[in-house]
Amino acid sequence: MAIKKKTEVQGATRTGYTPDHAASGLDHNFPSIECWPNQFPGYEIEIDIPEFTSVCPKTGLPDFGTIWIRYVPNKLCLELKALKEYINEYRNLGIFQENVVNQILKDVVKATKPVWCEVRGEFRPRGGLGTLVEARWPRKK
Repeated sequence: MAIKKKTEVQGATRTGYTPDHAASGLDHNFPSIECWPNQFPGYEIEIDIPEFTSVCPKTGLPDFGTIWIRYVPNKLCLELKALKEYINEYRNLGIFQENVVNQILKDVVKATKPVWCEVRGEFRPRGGLGTLVEARWPRKK
């Protein structure tokens, strides 16, 4: 039985994915997320976004999923209308699902400076494969 090797061509695998595909969308100028002053200590907020959409940077096909943002606020809470406007930036953006979750985490942490935060993305199957991506802050070293 022969073992197939991946064919490497200038950084691309046989599927044609390149480093440019992998970084797609990460240089997008996302709007800042407005916040409001937190009034209480020690509680958790969970926000669900059940109609999330973005675009696969290689195929141009839409990705559909649900995003959950969980965090314990410190001094600031996410303003939901501003969050919705931020999330709408992804609608026509070519970006991998894994990068979506990590970018949202990065931007939520930047805006709120929470005690801790978790972002989870559950993406609908395409080609028979669904994806669940989770990212947490603070990040493990």
